[in-house]
Amino acid sequence: MSQTDGKILEGGCLCGAIRYRATGQPSDVNYCHCSQCRRHSGAPVAAFATFAAADVTWTRGQPRLFASSDIGRRGFCPDCGTSLTWQGVKTPHEVDLGIGTFDDASSFRPKDHIWTESGIRWFHVADALPRYRRSRKEG
Repeated sequence: MSQTDGKILEGGCLCGAIRYRATGQPSDVNYCHCSQCRRHSGAPVAAFATFAAADVTWTRGQPRLFASSDIGRRGFCPDCGTSLTWQGVKTPHEVDLGIGTFDDASSFRPKDHIWTESGIRWFHVADALPRYRRSRKEG
């Protein structure tokens, strides 16, 4: 069983206007160091859990989507601004949920770091996880 042990996981934005439920198992959990994730999250690195879009239900409200690039859209709360999602244009069957938006963020343990080539030079995560200059596919 995965790190979530088959639990139903819930989360939402800071103000409570948006709530969601994720079931099933995340197919991936990672840290992303790209400049867009940094800007979207306001943090030196973002952490996401990837779920099948069919396994994510918005139980209160809906995120507002923003086309942040030609490859992806980001979801956020229009009331409080909480960063909630990333969804690839070529992978609409998946949705990345920001780990920090889960009620129990400790349910997840990232497996690797992606887009490290654009990471902040002074920020270092002291772990032994694999690191990829870009995506896993691009190395």
